[in-house]
Amino acid sequence: HLEPTQAAEVLGKLPEHLKIDVSLRVASLDQISPSVLGELEEVLQSQLQTYTRGRKIGGIRTVAEILNQMDRSSEDLILKNIEEKDQILADEIRKLMFTFDDLATIDERGIQMILKEITTDDLALALKATTDELKDKIFRNMSQRAVQILKDEIEAKGAVRITDVEKAQMNIVRVAKRLEEEGKIVIGGKGGEELVG
Repeated sequence: HLEPTQAAEVLGKLPEHLKIDVSLRVASLDQISPSVLGELEEVLQSQLQTYTRGRKIGGIRTVAEILNQMDRSSEDLILKNIEEKDQILADEIRKLMFTFDDLATIDERGIQMILKEITTDDLALALKATTDELKDKIFRNMSQRAVQILKDEIEAKGAVRITDVEKAQMNIVRVAKRLEEEGKIVIGGKGGEELVG
């Protein structure tokens, strides 16, 4: 009952032996008895009821997880359209798709490229609430003098609002995403093609 493109996608997700079995069964299928279809409908209905009972369906996290698994052009298309309708929603999705702490998955060269494109003010704010691992990685990719200036700036800021920290982190995430879209850096941990040397 699926369109051929959808059917191909579903078939592609099945294990090897099932792909062959299903293809053979579809090829030799002529008519399906109404009672078999009725039985199938009952099974699907009970499965769906079990699955959805007390379970939150959808939401921003679900969209973020789906987009993380999609190719870059589909992801861009969907996010740009969401952005046109609701900028805040698009930012929330982006935040869940790639968090500031995920910068730790980017290689040294990538970190250096990001550092060239962001302000010290944003970086100082962003580092107020992040992992020691990421702080160390960023400091390793700066000159000793620049690290000292940054540390002084972080200290000088004192207590800051978490919303300001999140905004600064989002600005840096946007820069990272743009550089990835331009093919200048690779963000690790995302499903996709393998890289070859």
